[in-house]
Amino acid sequence: MATAETPASLAQAKARARSRRGNAGQAIVLVVLGLGAVAMLFPLVWMVSSSLKPLAQIDLFPPKWIPTEQVEVEVGGTDYPLYDVQLDGQTRQLLLVDKVQRVGTFADPSDLSQTIEVDIRQTKPVERVRFRWENYVEAMTTVPFHVYALNTAIVVFVSMAGMLISTALVAYGFSRFRAPGLGLLFLLLLSTTMLPSQVTLIPTYVLFSKLGWIDSLKPLVIPSFFAGAYDVFLLRQYFMTIPLELDDAAKMDGCGVLGILFRILLPLAKPAIAAVAIFHFMWAYNDFFTPLIYLQHQRNFTIALGLQSFNAFRARQYDLLMAASLVTVLPCILLFFFAQRIFIQGVVFTGVKG
Repeated sequence: MATAETPASLAQAKARARSRRGNAGQAIVLVVLGLGAVAMLFPLVWMVSSSLKPLAQIDLFPPKWIPTEQVEVEVGGTDYPLYDVQLDGQTRQLLLVDKVQRVGTFADPSDLSQTIEVDIRQTKPVERVRFRWENYVEAMTTVPFHVYALNTAIVVFVSMAGMLISTALVAYGFSRFRAPGLGLLFLLLLSTTMLPSQVTLIPTYVLFSKLGWIDSLKPLVIPSFFAGAYDVFLLRQYFMTIPLELDDAAKMDGCGVLGILFRILLPLAKPAIAAVAIFHFMWAYNDFFTPLIYLQHQRNFTIALGLQSFNAFRARQYDLLMAASLVTVLPCILLFFFAQRIFIQGVVFTGVKG
């Protein structure tokens, strides 16, 4: 006689079914994310591997991920490549002393007078793992990368300082002050984000040319001292999450308008400021179009423009190009790796508030 299921047992069965469906869904999500991570990391891993290889191994298919080199043995002042040769069912390591088409002449390392001819396709070169760190030295000295790095540091950090100062002042005005038409002015500022930079390129170039700034770092630095709409929006939204009561308390303690900004708002807005600074660093460091337009001589090149010129001079030396590219992208990777917590916190807290 079958026993009737109680409501409690039915509820437990349904809970177990929901749990199994939830676990299956999580597994699918993890698999998809894992495949996405592999796809995203593949180019970086290939770049690292290629930067440590000799040029001849980069185009191999299937690719050789760990760089190797053929073992050579010096005999009588001459280096001979070492091969594994199958002879009478045994594998012997012999030196290749001569080669005519597909037939190689091999000899024992201890006695070069005893030779044997074997089809080279039936042999295998003896290899060992070797990372070619000299690729980085050659890549960094082929073109003046130290000059590019110095110019890039000047552009990034000076423009970042100007951006933070101007953005904080403008965002403070929009978030704390009230005046007729202020909302309309803020919408007008935001509307500039929809204006492509190419539209203002020619007038801006003519202006900088009249000022004598062409082929200098000034066109890459000075515009950052005039706050951009996107940075102002992010910082303004964060300022609006800070209670106005803090401003009133500061005023009662005798704090002025700028004192409220620098002593109250900015210390509380460190996550948002860090996020804006990281955004600007990534943009200024990777900017290629602006230096391409305004810079002409190599002494003023930034890293982005210098890497392109390196590619032009060493177009077929992919091992050196990958080494230079890895050195170029390394600061961005390290910055996000060490500052990702602050960056994500700033983005999350910088919400849209009326």
